[in-house]
Amino acid sequence: MSQLITLAPSPVDAPIAVGTLVRIDPESKFLDRDYLTGGAPWKLLRLPGGSKSVAESWVNGARILPGQERFARTLINQGMLHPIYEPRVDVDQIDVVIPVYNDISRVSRLLTMLRDFHVTIVDDASSNPSLLAEIVSTFNQSLVRLEENVGPGGARNAGLRATSRPFIWFIDDDITVDAALNVASRLFCQFSDPMISCVTPRVRGTDGNSLRDKFELRFSPLDMGARSQIVVPGGPVGYVPSACMMVRRSAVGAGFDPSLRIGEDVDLVWRLHDQGWLVRYIADVVVTHRARTSWSAWWHQRVQYGISSAELSKRHPGRLAPLRADPWTLLAWGTVFIGRPSLGARIISVNSDALKERIEDSADEPDHVAREVVAKGMLKSGGPLARAVVRTFGPLLLLIALHPKLRRRVLALFVFGTAWRWRKTRLHPLDVPVAIADDVAYSVGVAKGAVKSRSLATMTPDITKSSVTLRKVLGISVQKN
Repeated sequence: MSQLITLAPSPVDAPIAVGTLVRIDPESKFLDRDYLTGGAPWKLLRLPGGSKSVAESWVNGARILPGQERFARTLINQGMLHPIYEPRVDVDQIDVVIPVYNDISRVSRLLTMLRDFHVTIVDDASSNPSLLAEIVSTFNQSLVRLEENVGPGGARNAGLRATSRPFIWFIDDDITVDAALNVASRLFCQFSDPMISCVTPRVRGTDGNSLRDKFELRFSPLDMGARSQIVVPGGPVGYVPSACMMVRRSAVGAGFDPSLRIGEDVDLVWRLHDQGWLVRYIADVVVTHRARTSWSAWWHQRVQYGISSAELSKRHPGRLAPLRADPWTLLAWGTVFIGRPSLGARIISVNSDALKERIEDSADEPDHVAREVVAKGMLKSGGPLARAVVRTFGPLLLLIALHPKLRRRVLALFVFGTAWRWRKTRLHPLDVPVAIADDVAYSVGVAKGAVKSRSLATMTPDITKSSVTLRKVLGISVQKN
């Protein structure tokens, strides 16, 4: 049963303070006289009256003036505006909680890094408790010993119960936190926003000599990318890992769901979101995470990630769908796949016309706005859709490719979806087989989870609604009496 999460304060009751420095998200874009696009998830937002000029004043960074507080809150909650706080930290307000199970080789090094903090080590029924107790005693920190192994979520909860400070910094024992005070100050300052419940840094792989280490450095499953974001299901950053996570005690309630051995962090983040809290990802604060020490452990980790999606899907219906799009976006790309792009162009045109009709009274150039929103939106969706298909159905695609009439197109989809990983980073040829193995392992896990849970929820696309009808796409007019 999921742990209870407290309700967030109302946005109306938690405006952004006057004097706060803010900046428009660099991926947001002003269109025409009244529109702003961007956010998490992406949207088209109308800014009537003088609100557009206020938003434009924040493009290069500016402080909130009296009367702008609630408007700033609206854009921040939409992911279109980011507050910029001066780094600060009060270590007496923070409890650091580190769950440990058997692998104690790095505990001394981690405690050295965190020597300025109040640290509680949770021994999750390790086989050599006396050695771990001796290490913790040497650093004069606290130890909680569990007699039965409860997994990372349960261990963190034990640390949560054993501490009392208003903020908790969960750190896994395989994380390296260089300059811990600096990292903490850049996370802690985000809690100046009373709606922030959880903040995480970017978690990158540790640079090493092995092929596995080098791949993890570029494509760690814990790395949520190079852009700071509000974390929103279905957004550019849909969840964040708990490997290094600072939380507000009053928000997280009883903490993680102890019945989830994997995916407990995704579940917590989504429950916080559902209760109105904001979760923020700070990409320019970086910690590192050690890769698995063997290929078998690495493969098992990826398979387990896939398996966990089934249990998460039960708790959060629809959020673990392999891909999410409206029917016309799917059909438009489907026509390209089968070699009929002219029909896809027709779909884009009809959808653009429909949006144009809705906004023509509030836009000077409705044609331009419609093209920017619909045409570019559909074109940009191609890569993520292909990536999602390969990530979930990669082995099935390879089986379908055995059919001689389908081989060329299916392999083209597979290559495109695989290559999408490298859209923002340089291609290293030796990464290619590891990337394919990564996707295959995850998809194997998804299939296993579906069988175990007797549910195809994690393999069923989420097709969203569209206001455009089939009649419009086919050009069939309706006769009115």
